[in-house]
Amino acid sequence: MSKRNSQTAKTAARERLRQERERQAKRDKAKRQVIVAASVVAVLAAAGGIGYAVVQANKPTGWDAARNKPLVKPGNTTGADGTTVVIGKSTAQKTLTIYEDPRCPICADFEQKVGPTVKKDVDDGKFKLHYVGATFLDKNLPGVGSKNALSALGAALNVSPEAFLEYKAAMYSTKWHPNETDDKFKDDSYLIQIADTVPALKGNAAFQKDVKNGTYDRWALEEAKIFDKDGIKGTPTLKMDGKTLTGADGQNPPLSTAEFDKALDAALKG
Repeated sequence: MSKRNSQTAKTAARERLRQERERQAKRDKAKRQVIVAASVVAVLAAAGGIGYAVVQANKPTGWDAARNKPLVKPGNTTGADGTTVVIGKSTAQKTLTIYEDPRCPICADFEQKVGPTVKKDVDDGKFKLHYVGATFLDKNLPGVGSKNALSALGAALNVSPEAFLEYKAAMYSTKWHPNETDDKFKDDSYLIQIADTVPALKGNAAFQKDVKNGTYDRWALEEAKIFDKDGIKGTPTLKMDGKTLTGADGQNPPLSTAEFDKALDAALKG
């Protein structure tokens, strides 16, 4: 082989080697770009997943979420938020306001002893009953039973005022009212079980759906604000014409029919 041919062959070989190195370099660069892009996507996906998880974890749940639910007003209520609950004959001249917390043991005692007299007086037209539901015991004790029971009372009120009064009486009865530290009212199934003792609510699919879905949860929260707004310190509290009705000691609510009748007669004359 001549020197010229030998030199030409070497030059061609070097050129092929150079071209092959360039192609390999391009392949390596492309590979690195793919790896980097994939890594960025993975990091962003992980960050997005973490971000989503954080958002989901910080989303309000339960009764915190209920604050942002649409307000559904029960039937048989008035007022801007449907939080005015007045039951009785329109011809009654006086109105008795009663503040009650569903978990309150003293409210249960009052309803068991005096509740039938209150209902009879309302039916007879002695006065209208203005009910204000409270949930302050949920703040002082573990649980959410006061709010959940008040929401269920809203569902009963939507059926009729009579169903509401009967359901409230059943909740406070010796058979169904739990110890204040036992948060049984948090369970919808227990509230429905109590409701099945009320003819208008027994097997009432619409009522049961409202209880299970928490239709009146937001309403219960709005209703409970009245207790704080009015500056009430405990339940039950009874007021007529702005004056508190008390028992014989002048401090506590009347917890017998005799004490209630005496306090009511004075209030009706006042």
